[in-house]
Amino acid sequence: MADPIFWRNKRILFALESTYGTDPGPTGAANAVLAMDATLKPMEGQDQERDLEQPGMGANGTIPTDLHSTLSFTVDLSASGTAGTAPAWGALLRACGAAETITAGTSVEYTPISESFESGTFHMVIDKTRYVILGARGTAEFDLSAQATPKIKFDFTGLFTIPTEVSAPVVVLSSWKEPKIVSAKNTPTFTIDGTSFVMSSAKLALGNKIEPRFLVGSDRVLITDKSETFETTVEAQPLTAFDPFTMAVNMDRVPVSLVHGTTAGSIATLSLATAQMQRPSISQSQNIKEWPLRLIPRAATQNDQWSLTLT
Repeated sequence: MADPIFWRNKRILFALESTYGTDPGPTGAANAVLAMDATLKPMEGQDQERDLEQPGMGANGTIPTDLHSTLSFTVDLSASGTAGTAPAWGALLRACGAAETITAGTSVEYTPISESFESGTFHMVIDKTRYVILGARGTAEFDLSAQATPKIKFDFTGLFTIPTEVSAPVVVLSSWKEPKIVSAKNTPTFTIDGTSFVMSSAKLALGNKIEPRFLVGSDRVLITDKSETFETTVEAQPLTAFDPFTMAVNMDRVPVSLVHGTTAGSIATLSLATAQMQRPSISQSQNIKEWPLRLIPRAATQNDQWSLTLT
């Protein structure tokens, strides 16, 4: 009897593709992903019923169609530690419909794009079983909640391939930097329309619509649309200082800025230049009145609805 295969004995590798659906051969030395809460669904799709007219009674069997794989996981939202050097998760975000702009020695900026989407290949090795996901594209959510480490949650979909048995790769994870919790000390700025708030949570969901499209002559996973949302919970203020109700009625578009990190090379600034205020709500925590706020990042000009800048 074979020994059990332990779920935690896994390695995840990812590299961007130069040609869609062609494996670039990610390596453990250069392309290892330090992930949390990984969920793999290796063979998603449909089962086409045969519905055969045959003597007697019994199942007809099915034919698998629309075969694809999904992989979800979370990583730390940590900068590289060196200004102008891309973070370890940069390639993952690029496969979620974001452009990466590097200014040497100064900054790395991520912004949304609407065409020429990049794709990538995953190798997920559990013990010695390797699952290869080609042509992967996905969506992401930035999660910055007080007294927790900042995170990026990824959901990828790609082309299915038959798993194989291989030697487990040796992985190097030194490019993944330790995060610092979101706190008053480590997160010096959170403003909406220039007003500073005491914030308990903030999330930006990229809202990419990911669709497998399998036709004669082409098997692809596409980003077919986007709809970003930003949600935050803050301590309420007097309406004379900040009035989200009037903003919602007037459909006001306001800037949002969140800065996490205080050391050069480790600062992440999330900016929404023109976010539309939606209807606010009211809640309480520890007997403190709070506002759960929802804003829709809107583009003033094409592809400027949000940016994440590392400095």
